[in-house]
Amino acid sequence: VQLQASGGGLVQAGDSLRLTCAASGNSFSAYVMGWFRQAPGKEREFVGAIRRSGGTVYYGTSVKGRFTISRDNAKGAGYLQMNSLKPEDTAVYYCAAAPQSTIVSSFYTARAWTFWGQGTLVTVSS
Repeated sequence: VQLQASGGGLVQAGDSLRLTCAASGNSFSAYVMGWFRQAPGKEREFVGAIRRSGGTVYYGTSVKGRFTISRDNAKGAGYLQMNSLKPEDTAVYYCAAAPQSTIVSSFYTARAWTFWGQGTLVTVSS
């Protein structure tokens, strides 16, 4: 599956932004979809993940309560709704996909994810 993230931009603190991950190829619905971010000089950080059915979602501690992940398998797309953005949310955001069999404890590490899209830059000004 090929992934492409879009929707990044420059916003002010407190604003909202929605990122889209467009998938092409076969069987997007068979994969867990995840979001990561990477700020300059920092390691790639787990943002969240959503099971293929959309029924179970996991979030990183720094975004829980502010970000919402969803997916539309019919459209082959995933979404990251970001509310109450903070300057520390500034990063390049990546979407990723992993087999449904991937264990939950592995979600938080980038190497567990099989497919990656190119990133989209989100900049939050104070």
